[in-house]
Formats: sequence, C-alpha cells, structure tokens
Amino acid sequence: MAEEQTGLEERIIIKDQHTKEIDLVNRDPKRINEDVVKVDFEDVIAEPVGTYSFDGVWKTSYTTFTVSKYWCYRLLSAILGIPLAVVWGFLFALISFCHIWAVVPCIKSYLIEIQCVSRIYSLCIHTFCDPLFEALSKICGNIRVALRKET
Repeated sequence: MAEEQTGLEERIIIKDQHTKEIDLVNRDPKRINEDVVKVDFEDVIAEPVGTYSFDGVWKTSYTTFTVSKYWCYRLLSAILGIPLAVVWGFLFALISFCHIWAVVPCIKSYLIEIQCVSRIYSLCIHTFCDPLFEALSKICGNIRVALRKET
C-alpha cells in the first residue's frame, strides 16, 4: 500500500513538471527581454524644437504606430508563435540530448584518460626535475648578498 502511494505521488510530481501554471500577467518573470521590447513612439520618431508637424498628424502618427505595433506583434505571434515554439522546443531538446548523451560522457572519459597521463607526467617530474632543483637549491642556498651604502 505504501509503495503504491509513493508511486502515485511520483507520477503526480512528474505530471506537475510538464503542466505547471503559467503567469498570464507577468510573462517575462526573469526579465530576459526587458531591454528589447521597450520601444515606444518617442524612441523611434521625435521632432526637434522648431520642426513640428501638425498636431493632428502627430497624434494620428502616434496612434497608428502604437496600434500597428501592437496588432502586428499579436498577428505574428498568432501565426508563427506555435511553429516557432515547436522549433525552439526541438532545438533545446536536441541540445539537451547532445549534452547528456555525448558531451558529458566525452568529458568524463577525457578526465579518466588524462588522469593516467597526469600520473605519468607527475612521476617524470618527480624523477627528473626534483633532484635537479634540489641540487640547484643547495648550490644557490649558500649565496649571500651584502648591501653597502657608499657615500
């Protein structure tokens, strides 16, 4: 009975990972597009002092820009959003697959193989270089430097 309950809880947890609730109000909680999407009318079109169009033209241009940007985005996301979500989902699944099944095993294999080379290299250094440096330290260890101030 306890095993069945544990199995049921695991299935519920797995299902929740794929069907989590999404926030329809805050659609960029990690703020990854904060600098990209903040393009308003004033950021694109600006009239310097002394070069003004008619007020009606300015207001109509503002409304046209804002509404066309809004509806073009909605139309493009309605047409291309789902196909691009499939493409991006496939791409990130492919990247995950390659990372899990190729990259990490190659790195682990390399680390295992390089460990053997590292031991051989370390043995060679200790065998050949340590006696040389020890002899040099004994030779140079008796050097004394005396500083005199000449006036």
